[in-house]
Amino acid sequence: MTDLHAAAKLCLDATDPAEKLYLTHTTWQAFLAGELRADAASPPPEPIRAPGRPATPRLVNARQVPQRGLGSAEGRAALVHAVAHIEFNAINLAWDAVYRYRGKPEAYYRDWSSCANDEARHFTMLAGRLTELGHAYGDFDAHDGLWAMAEKTAHHDTARMALVPRVLEARGLDVTPGMIERLRHLGDIRTVAILEVILREEVAHVAAGTRWYQHCCERDGVEPVETFFALLREYMGVSLRGPFNRPARLEAGFIEAELDRLATLAHEAS
Repeated sequence: MTDLHAAAKLCLDATDPAEKLYLTHTTWQAFLAGELRADAASPPPEPIRAPGRPATPRLVNARQVPQRGLGSAEGRAALVHAVAHIEFNAINLAWDAVYRYRGKPEAYYRDWSSCANDEARHFTMLAGRLTELGHAYGDFDAHDGLWAMAEKTAHHDTARMALVPRVLEARGLDVTPGMIERLRHLGDIRTVAILEVILREEVAHVAAGTRWYQHCCERDGVEPVETFFALLREYMGVSLRGPFNRPARLEAGFIEAELDRLATLAHEAS
């Protein structure tokens, strides 16, 4: 196989986590070796549907996911599981960005293939930590908010780049430092070390979203900041939560004016 789009589809469709991880790593290595490229003759993408995923975790409404305190081993395992589920979804999101959107520069496909490989590595670290805590991926219920937004934006690459990396995934930049601090206070240094790696690398993933969002805006001749907030209103209303990790978001390509407006929207929604 030489078509990157077809390889991305195989990664997306894999239901077994071990197979998805293996295919993700080998696809990334093949891309780096020049063995895969985005082929203009590739069949057009199929309509978006649920990606390949295992039978568990059971997917429920976000409000139905139990909130557990971090003071217990069970609570810490539930937190690690929740982050692992986000990373598993992020593998699929990155490959869908490769599979679904055609005619992009090679750098676009490099960015999202690289992100998929990073997310697979993050999931592996978290799954290993879950094992140490006496659990496995699938032991706790989870929600499907990230993929739901992927389905809403499947027809619109600008909206996808604006809302998945720069809103939903960027939320991790905001909340992870607090998780790290609480876990460090509890002495869970193993989980802290994993979350610190993830936080550092997720800045680059959000930055990729910013880069390709701006590329879409330039292509379409629209102003990025106003378009971003128009897309927010259209797809998400005012359901924003703060506070925002300004240093990390600035590093990921946000500008001060955007962050000021986000803070105002979050305050109004609270």
